[in-house]
Amino acid sequence: MDISLKNVEYRYQVDTPFERLAIKDVSIDIPAGTFLAIIGHTGSGKSTVLQHLNALLKPTGGEVVLGDKVITADKKQKNLKEVRQRVGIVFQFPEHQLFEETVEKDICFGPMNFGVSEKEAKIRAREAIAHVGLSEEILEKSPFDLSGGQMRRVAIAGVLAMNPDVIVLDEPTAGLDPRGRKEIMDMFSDLHKQRKLSTILVTHSMEDASRYADKIVIMHSGQVYRTGTPLEIFSNPEELIKMGLDVPEVVKFQQKLERAFQRKFSKTCLTIEEITEEISSFLKRGDVQ
Repeated sequence: MDISLKNVEYRYQVDTPFERLAIKDVSIDIPAGTFLAIIGHTGSGKSTVLQHLNALLKPTGGEVVLGDKVITADKKQKNLKEVRQRVGIVFQFPEHQLFEETVEKDICFGPMNFGVSEKEAKIRAREAIAHVGLSEEILEKSPFDLSGGQMRRVAIAGVLAMNPDVIVLDEPTAGLDPRGRKEIMDMFSDLHKQRKLSTILVTHSMEDASRYADKIVIMHSGQVYRTGTPLEIFSNPEELIKMGLDVPEVVKFQQKLERAFQRKFSKTCLTIEEITEEISSFLKRGDVQ
């Protein structure tokens, strides 16, 4: 499903003394199958954009196109339930949304709420639990008897059981250690490829944005500051640092090496493998001792 935001504006608490402009003139095209990362400061508008992606918020200006649905401020929308079924959101700390007495019932809740039969929902629950790397035995357990990592995977399985075309991830690795973060992000990357999903990642992690995304959008002061590939975005780390944003650790390491070698690398490296290859080339050419 293609998604497009066209000159979108959103104001909270319109016509009250607390009215606040959150985003303005935001235009983003997300073709089907894209892995998009949205980065920016807290308060930059990332979360507001996220909530427009499955019509949780309705723009106060501009339009949001979700597949064949066009959502504008002055038009009443019907069948938004269908949109919310096709665009699944994994909110930060999704395990806090678990509530049923068994894992199976929790995963089945969403599909059944959208009219799927109990039999079909249980089939989806088994498929979804396998996709997130857990065994079927866990379906009969209480979600509250699981580890934190398992609970998060169960919550994600509940979104996958809706069979969405698009999955939106709001800081999905928050609170996880480095190993847990990599496992979860590798899982999302595999799901993106296997199920041919559109994946939209809202994150503070520059490592995740550079490693997994095809395209990155930088939000700043409620507007789109820049859009590009990870290489285009991180090829000018000084600009991002001036904005108060972080850059991937590999990019920081490259900057230190370039200062030490007093030489510029031939390209910006985004992975350990790339920077190892560049260092090897330097040594072979005799550029450093």
